[in-house]
Amino acid sequence: MDIHEYQAKEILSQFGVEVPAGALAYSPEQAAYRSRELGGDRWVVKAQVHAGGRGKAGGVQVCGSDAEILEASEAMFGRKIVTHQTGPAGKGIYRVYVEAAVDIAREIYLGLVLDRSSQRVMIVCSGEGGMEIEEISAERPDSIIRATVEPAVGLQDFQCREIAFALGLDAALVQSFTRTLKGCYLAFRDLDATMVEINPLVVTGAGRILALDAKMTFDDNAMFRHPQVAELRDKSQEDPRECRAADRGLNYVGLTGNIGCIVNGAGLAMATMDTIKLAGGEPANFLDIGGGATPERVAKAFRLVMSDKNVQAVLVNIFAGINRCDWVAQGVIDALRADPVDIPVIVRLSGTNVEEGQKILAKSGLPIIRASTLEEAAERAVNAWKNDQAKGAKLRAV
Repeated sequence: MDIHEYQAKEILSQFGVEVPAGALAYSPEQAAYRSRELGGDRWVVKAQVHAGGRGKAGGVQVCGSDAEILEASEAMFGRKIVTHQTGPAGKGIYRVYVEAAVDIAREIYLGLVLDRSSQRVMIVCSGEGGMEIEEISAERPDSIIRATVEPAVGLQDFQCREIAFALGLDAALVQSFTRTLKGCYLAFRDLDATMVEINPLVVTGAGRILALDAKMTFDDNAMFRHPQVAELRDKSQEDPRECRAADRGLNYVGLTGNIGCIVNGAGLAMATMDTIKLAGGEPANFLDIGGGATPERVAKAFRLVMSDKNVQAVLVNIFAGINRCDWVAQGVIDALRADPVDIPVIVRLSGTNVEEGQKILAKSGLPIIRASTLEEAAERAVNAWKNDQAKGAKLRAV
């Protein structure tokens, strides 16, 4: 789960990380009013979206008057911002953050992520702040500083000092940097985050260390422990299909293809998508219905996949262990009878109660294409889709 910049800054400030003074606005007029509340003579208006690269896309504007703030925020509200992280669809801007401008003497990149290879929290820093970490890694890999945290003892002061010295910070700033880094780590640890990123972390002309930007991502599976974080979720920034799936307890990721996938198990779902690609097709989604899928759950998954207008065939691939093939078969039939579709449906069942499941499909009288192996299922799905498209083209020609 992602949150907005202003929300991340509010959380980090509670853990001792210093942030510039700022306030949220839901309209251009409110943005101008917020600047007067903050005082000063220069402000930064930032579009609040779940994506990086806002500055290059016009989502961050420096303003020196009420008129400039009104103009900048009016240009943001209601439009979609498109960056390399949003994709061509972009993300809507419905709120902006007005922040007092600061005197920047130096910019630093600071990130904390879960490193799966070491099974530790990894700290990633660079003296080349203000750039995407991918750009820094490609252009100046030697500038990246890495350190892992031993979970038994947590982040130690000496590690923070070593990073500060490696960044070339002035000795007078080491204590402040240590407080900032430990605050980020504690927020990461205590709130079950999977990423904390401050880019840039700045040193001001007055010698303060401030988080000028902030991003946080959290483990969805741990949000029951942190209701105060869960309530920060902004569904307007999420794929509507993925939102509906999450609300129904399904693991779904929307893709750009046209063959919908309903699978149990993340590994099998990945293998199914790969096999569709090898057969010459394009998967429209990743969907893991999980274990113990009831007919009702399968029917929900089917309706979710069909809500994507790009889907032109559906492949159901189930290897039942905890699941039962008869449940899955009944769920597919219930979904098709409740909401008939005019596209090919391919079902491959294997495992627990597979004979009963095959009998249910055979007796249904529905035009379901059955397969016994994954390779066969993928090939039949792609061929059925191609044949369906060819028939449609002939009808349109007539």
